[in-house]
Amino acid sequence: MLSDDVLDLLKDEVSPEEYRKYIRRMQFDEVNSTSDIAVFLVPNKLLVKWIQTNYAEKIAHIFESFTGKAPTVVIEHKSARTNVNKHENSAPNTPRKAPSTILNASYTFENFVVGTSNQLAFAAAKSAAKSPGQQYNPLFIYGSSGLGKTHLIQAIGNYAINQGKNVIYTTSEQFLNDFLFHVRNHTMDRFRQKYRQCDFLLIDDIQFLSNKEQTQEEFFHTFNELYNLHKQIVLSSDKPPKKIAGFEERLTSRFEWGLMADVQPPGLETKISIIKKKCELDNIALDDEVIHYIAANMEDNIREIESAIIHLNAHANLLSQKITIDFATEVLKDFIKERAVNISLDDIIRVIARELNIKPSDIKSRKRSQPIVEARRIGIYLAKTLTPENKMKDLAEFFGLKDHTAVSHAMKKINALLDTDENFRLKVEDLKSKITSGKSQRGEER
Repeated sequence: MLSDDVLDLLKDEVSPEEYRKYIRRMQFDEVNSTSDIAVFLVPNKLLVKWIQTNYAEKIAHIFESFTGKAPTVVIEHKSARTNVNKHENSAPNTPRKAPSTILNASYTFENFVVGTSNQLAFAAAKSAAKSPGQQYNPLFIYGSSGLGKTHLIQAIGNYAINQGKNVIYTTSEQFLNDFLFHVRNHTMDRFRQKYRQCDFLLIDDIQFLSNKEQTQEEFFHTFNELYNLHKQIVLSSDKPPKKIAGFEERLTSRFEWGLMADVQPPGLETKISIIKKKCELDNIALDDEVIHYIAANMEDNIREIESAIIHLNAHANLLSQKITIDFATEVLKDFIKERAVNISLDDIIRVIARELNIKPSDIKSRKRSQPIVEARRIGIYLAKTLTPENKMKDLAEFFGLKDHTAVSHAMKKINALLDTDENFRLKVEDLKSKITSGKSQRGEER
């Protein structure tokens, strides 16, 4: 059976302990699985979320290596599936939802925590779901990984399905693989029928179609067909269209036809709200001290925060332990990344100089050319942000300024630009990310 081969291959991708604890406890539900959906049953409710979060994507990719198509992998508790079957048998005339690629049922608008960092994207997503193909078409949502873009896109899909719409949700990687599969098998008519006859086309991480000329050509025509039929197109990316390299101009211009909405890293209050919502949905009991500890000490990636909460709760249940602050600190030590306090002023200058192609000595000099002044102001801003232990007078001395008032003046200039210049803000955020990660994307590409 194919499912046995899939789990055997997965065994090679996980540790022996993971296989023993999780994978070997999975049972393929042949009756309720289809070519689009692979259902696995597990005996323990605690395993459902953990396996879904950590292994579903790997399982889908392994299926795809056999069949050329990545199914949606659904992990369910055995008793839940039994109850579903009983319900369906007792109500054979219950209407089914419209056909669709599977979506995460928990990704709804109701479960999305709205804050100042994402309120525009949230409002636009709801509008696109309720009035498809109208004002915001296409809707282009962008922002760093793990900030909720996928949640918003799938919330649109879940809402549309409940309205009886035909929804296609896919990642750009799956779209590419699907395209190549049909090209090899001379079945492009089936590919076009699938993607051009839906009511909603939702594609995650569109940036990964960069430099894929044939796939871009096909997507271009698919886009035009759907747009002309007033079907809703929603795309996500880690950056705005003009910042994505390797795309044809005619495509990036179409991405900008509708609305571009960015999702920013959540502030502390929003992170606390996200943690509380996760606890509410999963019936996890965390006191305020633990919640504030997680919010204050973890990075901004919402997906990682939620994974940490699942990890913490699983440990508490398996060990029959109450979740105290000491217990949380110990269990989550591998999730808590090194704090920005360990970043030095020299680290900041080194990265800025490398990325902006300016000498470190020039940044700390009194030269007044526009690129050097901008680099110096960015350096001051990031130094103030990432090294709070340094006082204004310390920064003035480091950057060769007269006194702390010059630092204050630079901060005002930077904050004004951050509020009004989207490209400048993206540049600063990119530099901040490279400083905190300790590596340059430019170096990685080499």
